[in-house]
Amino acid sequence: MAKDKRIIRFGVIGCGLMGKEFASAAARWCHLTDVGFEPRIVAVCDANPAATEWFVDNVPSVVHAYGDYRELLANPDVDAVYCAVPHNLHQQIYVDIIRSGKHLLGEKPFGIDAEANSAIAQALAENPDVIVRCSSEFPFYPGAQQIVKWVNEGRFGRIIEVEAGFWHSSDLDPTKPINWKRRIATNGEYGCMGDLGMHVLHLPLRFGWKPKRVRSLLSKIVPERPDGKGGMVPCETWDNAILACDVETDDQRFPMVLSTKRIAPGHANTWFIRIQGTDFSAEFTTKNPKQVASLPYEPGGAQAWHVVDAPYKSAYGTITGGIFEFGFSDSILQMWAAFCDELVGQGGAGMSQPFRCATPEEASASHLVFTAALESERTGNTIAIDWEE
Repeated sequence: MAKDKRIIRFGVIGCGLMGKEFASAAARWCHLTDVGFEPRIVAVCDANPAATEWFVDNVPSVVHAYGDYRELLANPDVDAVYCAVPHNLHQQIYVDIIRSGKHLLGEKPFGIDAEANSAIAQALAENPDVIVRCSSEFPFYPGAQQIVKWVNEGRFGRIIEVEAGFWHSSDLDPTKPINWKRRIATNGEYGCMGDLGMHVLHLPLRFGWKPKRVRSLLSKIVPERPDGKGGMVPCETWDNAILACDVETDDQRFPMVLSTKRIAPGHANTWFIRIQGTDFSAEFTTKNPKQVASLPYEPGGAQAWHVVDAPYKSAYGTITGGIFEFGFSDSILQMWAAFCDELVGQGGAGMSQPFRCATPEEASASHLVFTAALESERTGNTIAIDWEE
């Protein structure tokens, strides 16, 4: 390790699947090239002692394991926190992290509902020196980054329509036991939107494509699941959501369809974005992570899609050659590099590349969209969103 590399000391609150993914990303830090910073997990916290034991056993840098997150926040050796807990715990824990002065990368949706999200936003407004970002790794795929580049270059001309989605087949099996994501008390009314929606909205919001109106189609497909004790209990949250949105920018208006699905047969973990324009169209999906498709068009010319392999060219350089395939663990590593880069650069001005993690403002915008979608489902109406509030 270079002697002048900046070490960022992290605490992890919530030591489940995604906490372990962060630990794995930190262990792979040598995979990155020419970065002057490195995360080091020094403290972990979970209400379940067995969860913290995994970190103690597998992450040599961990020297503190807590059952109460407040003890972790009181530790002066922790600079920043990754928090991955159920949605009902976001408000109190995120607010406490921010007020402790520690930087935060938190899981979506940044609060169980709009009221909880507002409390988090207020804490951040009162502590502007704390850098807070929302976890969203898929836009760091090289194919997605290529689409970001094309949008920033203005290649598409007049936008015809946009479609973005994140689809799972994980809950297709009706015998799968219920978990916290199926309960309103822990997941919130958003259902699949709160769990998956920030991934879908990250790029559209980054491009400035805020829905002006929303009409939702929400589905509860599996009405009950095993409770793990021999009985059955109702599934309270939405399985799938399709949102038909009307986007208005300063110079154009176009439809945008957003979909989040936990029951999409055949899709294990499929994220995608498609943009159709009068001059250029493009699409990328993690279903085919090496390929990006584009269709340049001139009036009177041929309309032909070009599909090429996207080389392993990521936001942060790696030891992997360009002929190899980028994957999910690589996208998480890239997201963490962007977060650490922003911490070192104190807000983005000094970042080595310009693409940031999802912002708290984008997370708050997602709550406006999800809240409108719930109202649309209740009333059967198309709901207008006031972005000036």
